Amino acid sequence: MSHYNTVLHQLLNLVPRHQFDSLVEALDGDRYVKTFSTWNQFTALIYAQASGKESLRDIQNGFAVLPSRLYHLGLPDSVPKSTLADANTLRDHRIYEQLFYKLLSRCRDLTPKHKFRFKNPLYSLDATVIDLCLAMFPWAKFRTRKGAIKLHYQFDHAGELPVFLTVTDGKRHEIAVAKEEFSISPDSIYCFDKAYIDYAWLRRITDEKAFFVTRAKNNMAAQFLGQQERPKKKGVLFDFKIETTNFYAHQDYPYPLRLIGYWDTETGLYLEFLTNNFTLSALTIAQIYKARWQIEIFFKWIKQNLKIKTFLGTSKNAVMTQIWVAMCYYLLLAYVKYQAHYRASLFYLHRIVKETLLERASLFDLLHLNSSRLDRLRCQDRQLCLQL
Repeated sequence: MSHYNTVLHQLLNLVPRHQFDSLVEALDGDRYVKTFSTWNQFTALIYAQASGKESLRDIQNGFAVLPSRLYHLGLPDSVPKSTLADANTLRDHRIYEQLFYKLLSRCRDLTPKHKFRFKNPLYSLDATVIDLCLAMFPWAKFRTRKGAIKLHYQFDHAGELPVFLTVTDGKRHEIAVAKEEFSISPDSIYCFDKAYIDYAWLRRITDEKAFFVTRAKNNMAAQFLGQQERPKKKGVLFDFKIETTNFYAHQDYPYPLRLIGYWDTETGLYLEFLTNNFTLSALTIAQIYKARWQIEIFFKWIKQNLKIKTFLGTSKNAVMTQIWVAMCYYLLLAYVKYQAHYRASLFYLHRIVKETLLERASLFDLLHLNSSRLDRLRCQDRQLCLQL
């Protein structure tokens, strides 16, 4: 297996290097740099994400154990933690933010469609909070004694990819970010919870020829206009056409709405859904909202498997850099999964990469090996290193 480069090297080869270099040049990433380039920084941070390193010293020690592997990675003979810390603090995080969208465009060319029969693009909107120690991150003040940042995502159900991300302080409300940051694509369906209900924004979605699916608020004032269709599917209690009666709500959204009552037999919950889509069946609307849970699973995955809760630096730029590199790593995994038609989950793919990161083996061949063969491969590679 010695004729292969390391798995980490193969993973980094999936990054469009010419686009990366263009971003570095545009944002002066390598200005006044002598040895530790922006690409070196990206390599070290991807290594930290994939291997689960907790600190700068862990990264330094990890590279020091196998110095022969650094040559093919293009890294200098040693990676001092002070050098990496300075790079995280001073080098513009927007390089990795823009790289994320470059990688995203490549991934979306490979992703499968969502599971529904309709052809409309389906997105979920939501945000998750990352708690920070206020004493160490004073720029992220959330409450009197607590710091936090909030990650706002637009999640594409085709391929289960985050297609938009913006990071704000913990106080910023979801709807404020949605109205200012999120763009609306015609004919798309946007699914979100009650936190995003703002009738002016719902009108904007409708005016842009797009659709929304959300939960109805308990205190919504509305009048009955007619019945959309008689309930035919199990769990659908009613399907009404309504309009708001609150003066300000009606001013913001003067169009008819569709209100669906649904009894979820799996959870025993009664739910009411609000939408401007009068074409899809009531059961499909309920299933769309149920699919919104995928973004919650995504949040859980990135918090458990990526390093976005503990940070390698305390400056705002260092935190933003780590978040964007983490998302770039997520997209690299997704690209491998869809390129190789890998059927298992991203979790298992991440575990394979983590366990074989500095091994010399074909990354795509590893996806088809069982655990016992992976163990033998690692054992053979270690014996080769000892002989050398």
